Amino acid sequence: MRFLLNKTTAVLALSLACAGMAHASALEQFKSFVAGTKAARGEFTQRQVKKADSAKVAAPSSGTFVFARPGKFIWTYVKPYEQLLQADGEQLYIYDKDLNQVTTKKLGDALGSSPAAILFGSNELEKNFTLTEAGTRDGLEWLNAAPKGKDSQFEQISIGLRNGTPEAMELRDAFGQTSVLAFKKFEKNPPLTATQFKFVIPKGADVVNN
Repeated sequence: MRFLLNKTTAVLALSLACAGMAHASALEQFKSFVAGTKAARGEFTQRQVKKADSAKVAAPSSGTFVFARPGKFIWTYVKPYEQLLQADGEQLYIYDKDLNQVTTKKLGDALGSSPAAILFGSNELEKNFTLTEAGTRDGLEWLNAAPKGKDSQFEQISIGLRNGTPEAMELRDAFGQTSVLAFKKFEKNPPLTATQFKFVIPKGADVVNN
């Protein structure tokens, strides 16, 4: 009887905690996510929103991601074309499988006020972004992040959260084009190996340093 009572109490407490997080503001959920998520992995889909005057939009893409703060991540496009973005905390490697070409650049220059900084960067996001509440839409609590740096290629980044986890991002660039990312199977703080983010240049690949 005591076991059943304790189990019921635990389930009730968890339900109340989740309900509280569900009704927390986007900013509260996001700060909790950043503070409590040192690493994560999952799957994503990405699509562009067509503008009225746009003749062509890129095909939707999908893949997987894994990251460990600060600045370590593996972002893998699987469909429709295979491409890999990998960072080891110091360098960013972009590998195009079809071209067998690797482009490298300094991670600090590549992150900055980019969308990657939100998920993969340090916890000091308000240094690079102005964060504001953006209301509720599609069952998610939304947060707008406007880059403070003038050199950012994005005008605004929006993050949709549910129960303290990002489920969607909208990226609006300086040309008015919007890309929409959806996340699923988001696993927080999974076990990762120390060498997981070390990039190995594929055999015969051309290397371009930027």
